[in-house]
Amino acid sequence: MSRVEPRNVKNSVRRMWSDDVLPSLSTLVSIPALSPVFDPEWEKTGHLDAAVEHVRGWLAERELPGSQIDVVRLPGRSPVLFLDVPATEGAEDKGTVLMYGHLDKQPPVGGWSDGLGPWTPVVRDGRLYGRGSADDGYAGYAATTALTAVREAGGAHARVVVLLETGEESGSPDLPAYLDHLSERLGRVSLVVCLDSGGNDYERLWLTTSLRGMAQVHVTVRVLETAQHSGMASGIVASSFRVLRTLLDRLEDSETGAIKLAECNVEIPANRVEETRASVEAAPGSLIGSVPWHGTTRPVVDDEVELSLNNSWRPTLSIIGASGMPDPAEAGNVLRTSTTLALSFRLPPTADSRAALEAITKALTTDVPYGATVELSGMESADGWNAPELSPWLAEALDRASEDVFGKPWGTIGLGGSIPFMGLLGEKYPEAQFVVTGALGPDSNAHVPDEWLHLDHAQRVTEAIATVLEAHARR
Repeated sequence: MSRVEPRNVKNSVRRMWSDDVLPSLSTLVSIPALSPVFDPEWEKTGHLDAAVEHVRGWLAERELPGSQIDVVRLPGRSPVLFLDVPATEGAEDKGTVLMYGHLDKQPPVGGWSDGLGPWTPVVRDGRLYGRGSADDGYAGYAATTALTAVREAGGAHARVVVLLETGEESGSPDLPAYLDHLSERLGRVSLVVCLDSGGNDYERLWLTTSLRGMAQVHVTVRVLETAQHSGMASGIVASSFRVLRTLLDRLEDSETGAIKLAECNVEIPANRVEETRASVEAAPGSLIGSVPWHGTTRPVVDDEVELSLNNSWRPTLSIIGASGMPDPAEAGNVLRTSTTLALSFRLPPTADSRAALEAITKALTTDVPYGATVELSGMESADGWNAPELSPWLAEALDRASEDVFGKPWGTIGLGGSIPFMGLLGEKYPEAQFVVTGALGPDSNAHVPDEWLHLDHAQRVTEAIATVLEAHARR
């Protein structure tokens, strides 16, 4: 089975991105398809369904021979879009390639630059701006385009399933049920391609080798039935904020940010430390330079290797929300009844997220200062993922794609975020190889204002995935 000509793949990819992908992806950006956790009434608003239907229509127009397109729905769960494309002749015994992406989006948030908006697709300087452009509405388009390019170039591919979910930004709570439901249809998964990631620059292909897990909890401390005059009650009643601050000190060293709970920490594998050093050497300054620092703010340490390990293999705590505190302009001299904080922990890839959440719960609810009432809600956990060792055929394919498409060696990155699906798939298909990559860069602004997709990089990633698909069929 001969290899396809890279130039033919490139020509197909570039033509499809220009003529077919960009117009349809721009329309997808305009659909406010918030993830269910941000739109509990998603079934009524219909935006998720609109996104699914829009992409389903685009897939149908590809007219891939023998393909089947289904919108899979389980009661009470957000839908999954499922494209099934049979293997080309001679590759029927190579298993299933599962290509993953998601169609749900983060909230719009304020602060977009002039002329830009979350639901207003704008192409400017080679970038497509809008919510869901890079994270990761493009994924289904890129996966299908890579597959089509292989076929147009006369290459081969195994059976390919493109699975696009609609709950990733909510932590993928419905995916375990869908994986069970679709288990027989998926068959033997031998390769997983995830396009919901990225790297430290736009100069090379980046392979994600680990993803952090997560644990979340909303903690409320109540000290009073009704609010009191602060001059009359302070010194008698402890501030609910101070009680919360004391509880947080059990979890985190406020001087260093280190998480104190043993259940949240792991020993970092030596190979991941070495990969991190190599990644920093390949793109020096990318971590520090990607952050919009204010004023004289500095990173927590100056060593970029340590910064990368902090972001990929060490646990962290972020306070992502608060209630019970009025706006300062409206705050009276009142000792408030309660304070609520939303705690978001990022956990090492190999940490047991359930054990970590149990330890967090115990620390927040045991021997509470002054006997204050502690209420926990919104509790959630998800394990991270550590990639298996690359098979020789895949390492060779990545080398070839890097040389042909990027002209630079591929790099590795431990991602500080979470893709719950990868952990689920790693457990379900332990023999599968994983290519977790994507077009996100350090300044793509996922989840924040001015999200944008680097169009040229997305096309090159698409070309690289076409090379991987063809190599998988030849292995």
